[in-house]
Amino acid sequence: MNIEQYMVQLGQQAREASRLMASADTSVKNRALLAMVDALNDSREALVLANAKDLEAGRQKGLDAAMLDRLELTPARIDAMIEGLQQVASLTDPIGEITGMSYRPSGIQVGKMRVPLGVIGIIYESRPNVTVEAASLCLKSGNATILRGGSEAAHSNQAIAACIRTGLKQAGLPEAAVQVVETTDRAAVGKLITMPEYVDVIVPRGGKGLIERISSEARVPVIKHLDGICHVYIDQMADKTKAINIALNAKTHRYGTCNTMETLLVHADRAPDILPELAAQLKNLGVELRGCERTLALLPFAVPATEEDWSTEYLGPILSIRLVDSLKQAIDHINHYSSQHTDAIVTENYTDARIFLRDVDSSSVIVNASTRFADGFEYGLGAEIGISTDKIHARGPVGLHGLTSEKYVVFGDGHVRN
Repeated sequence: MNIEQYMVQLGQQAREASRLMASADTSVKNRALLAMVDALNDSREALVLANAKDLEAGRQKGLDAAMLDRLELTPARIDAMIEGLQQVASLTDPIGEITGMSYRPSGIQVGKMRVPLGVIGIIYESRPNVTVEAASLCLKSGNATILRGGSEAAHSNQAIAACIRTGLKQAGLPEAAVQVVETTDRAAVGKLITMPEYVDVIVPRGGKGLIERISSEARVPVIKHLDGICHVYIDQMADKTKAINIALNAKTHRYGTCNTMETLLVHADRAPDILPELAAQLKNLGVELRGCERTLALLPFAVPATEEDWSTEYLGPILSIRLVDSLKQAIDHINHYSSQHTDAIVTENYTDARIFLRDVDSSSVIVNASTRFADGFEYGLGAEIGISTDKIHARGPVGLHGLTSEKYVVFGDGHVRN
């Protein structure tokens, strides 16, 4: 296979399909999504058989248990894919929405209309259910998409792609609206991210290495986040019960997610009252604590934290802890070390909460709740394509609106400019 010619062909087909998708009626898009539901239901056995090939190949390659778990398509995960399609079908279609209409002194009316981005390239690893999530969101938002999953899920992704094509065909939409790259050659990724004439935006979902490579080599705009170095700050005016519950949930609900707390900041005045009890519970759950000098004085079993700890995404049962003397010091620490993903404050002081919301420069800033809520489903987006820590276009969890843009629309009645 000539990879360059193959990827150009996919790009040309996607560009042509994107023009049809941009004008597709909401009811037709929903019909395609629900036809995909039926196709997945009818293909359960084929999906499991294809997935079994990937699992066996993964075992032979020595993939670890965590990777194999992410790769597996269980009946429950097939059910979840089906439910996800149904949820996206039920979401309000953003395309064509006109907002901000106002009369100008000249008499014309000016507003903005929401439109698709065009062609979205999505590069992801291991989890085959991402194929359905990405396809459904791109389809509902009127885009065409080129999906490149990890080589470890090649059979599973192609089996899912067949169901997606069935749904598109039954609804009368172009099958090229969702294309899953068939080759596992890494050169396909290099070509996909350097075709601005065919691809409008790239969304990478995977490890830091993958995202760094794509960000440095892409000639197409990238919606990305590299790290999830998330903080919880326990303020001087924090409620003790809330503080302990929120910190425990933010760290231990799941260790390997990008919205898990990696650094805990505690106001020095409250540390003697809150930190020993919280630390004991974290220790009982198997969390290694790494602290500043003042933290070590309160928690003799903690390990000294290094400078590197403050900027590390552990993705595991390790937590760094620093005592601070003020709200400003906490905010300064966060803005220096944070990856601008998600940061939270626990406080009963309304003024402190407002200052934290204003001054912390992250894509999600939270008051009196766990960082684990930074998620498209929890935010009411229905689903997400990923989480963006960029400041241009989409920021935070990227749902349907994040896969659209706006154009100005102007209404006149024979108006000419004087």
